[in-house]
Amino acid sequence: MTGLGAITPLGKNVAEYWDALSRGVSGAAPITRFDASKFKTRFACEVKNYNPDDYFPTKEGRKMDLFTQFAVIASDEAIKDAGLLEGVNKDRVGVIWGSGIGGLKTFQDECFNFAKGDGTPRYNPFFIPKMIADSSSGNISIKNGFRGPNFVTTSACASSSDAIVAAYNYIRLGMADVAVTGGSEAAITEAGVGGFNALKAMSERNDDAESGSRPYDKDRDGFVLGEGAGALILEDYEHAKARGAKIYAEIIGGGLSSDAYHITAPDPTGEGVVLVMQNALRDAGISPADVDYINTHGTSTPLGDGAEIKAIQKVFGEEAYKLNISSTKSMTGHLLGGAGGIEAVASILAIQHGIVPPTINHFTDDPELDARLNFTFNTAQKREVNVAMSNTFGFGGHNTSVVFRKFQD
Repeated sequence: MTGLGAITPLGKNVAEYWDALSRGVSGAAPITRFDASKFKTRFACEVKNYNPDDYFPTKEGRKMDLFTQFAVIASDEAIKDAGLLEGVNKDRVGVIWGSGIGGLKTFQDECFNFAKGDGTPRYNPFFIPKMIADSSSGNISIKNGFRGPNFVTTSACASSSDAIVAAYNYIRLGMADVAVTGGSEAAITEAGVGGFNALKAMSERNDDAESGSRPYDKDRDGFVLGEGAGALILEDYEHAKARGAKIYAEIIGGGLSSDAYHITAPDPTGEGVVLVMQNALRDAGISPADVDYINTHGTSTPLGDGAEIKAIQKVFGEEAYKLNISSTKSMTGHLLGGAGGIEAVASILAIQHGIVPPTINHFTDDPELDARLNFTFNTAQKREVNVAMSNTFGFGGHNTSVVFRKFQD
C-alpha cells in the first residue's frame, strides 16, 4: 500500500478518521439528510458537514450520486498520498472499486419524481450514469486517465474487500502495476433506512444514538447505517521501489467463501466464516499464531456477532486469546459495501501506529461470548501489530478476509 484515502462519519480525510478512531469517538447522530421522524430508526452515521461544492464544480457534482462523490474524494486523497500522477504508465494503473448498492439516492429520487408527475416519463439524462455502481470506478479513471483494468465488485457488505482482493490478484497476475481500490456507499436515504427497518436489521435505539452500535454487547439490537469511502493504492513492490514510493504495509493474502445458507441471515455455525479465514491464512502463507489483530465484521447484530466470534475461536484455537479483536463499526456505523474500504485503512493504520482502535459502547458482557477474548472494549490499546486481518461478510452469504503485514524492506 502506497496511498490511503478516506471520507467517513468520523472525519473527511485519513488523519481525521484515525484520530477519531483512536480516541473512540462515535459517529452516530440523528439523521439530517431527510425527515426521519416517521421511521423506526431515526439516527445514522452520516459524513458530517458535507458540501459537494467544497470538492467539485457545481455542474460536475450534479452528475454524480453521493456514493460516487465519496469514491472520487477518497481516491483523490490516496492518489495524492501515493504521488501516483507523475511518471506512471497510466495504461498499467487499474481502478477496482466496491459498492453494494450504488446510486440509491438517485434511483429513489427519480422514481419519486415520476410518481409525483402526470405519468409522462420525464427522467434526468444522468439518471442511469449516476445510479449504476460502476460510475464510481469510471469517474475515478476518467478524472485521472487510468486505462488499466476497471470495474466494480458488488457483493453486499463484502464488496470493497472483494475489490481489494481482486486488485491484489490482478497485480499478482501481471495485469496491472498499480490499482486504486476500496469502496464507497451512500444509503442513508428514505429507501435505505425504510428497507433495512423492514428487515429488522438496524438498531432502534433512538434515545441514545451515540451508543446505538454496540458490537458484542449483550443488549445490541442491530447495526447503525453509515456512509463514506475508503481508498487504497496497491502497487507492485518493484514498481513502488523503482519510483521511491513510501510503503504503508503489504497485503499478503485474501480469502473468499460463501455461507450457502440464507439470503440475509448468517450461518449460525459460522462454517463459512471459518473457511474464509482459513483461505486467507493459507493464501498469505502464515499461521494463526502470526496474526495480532482482527478488525472484525462485528455489525452489532445479535446473530452475526456471535457466529463470527465462534468462527475465530475455531480457526485460532488457543491463539485467539492472544489476539486483539475490535469492531470499528461501533464508531463508523456500517458502510455496507464501503465497509471493507475504511476498515482496511483502519487495519493498515493500526499496523503503522501500533494502536488497536477500540470496540466502543460496551456496557454489558454477553454470556454467550467468551469473556477471555480481548475485544478491545471502549479504549484503544497499544501493541505491536505485525499482521492484521480484516473481515467483511455480506447478505447472500458472501465472506471475505484480507490480510495485511507490516512492511520490512
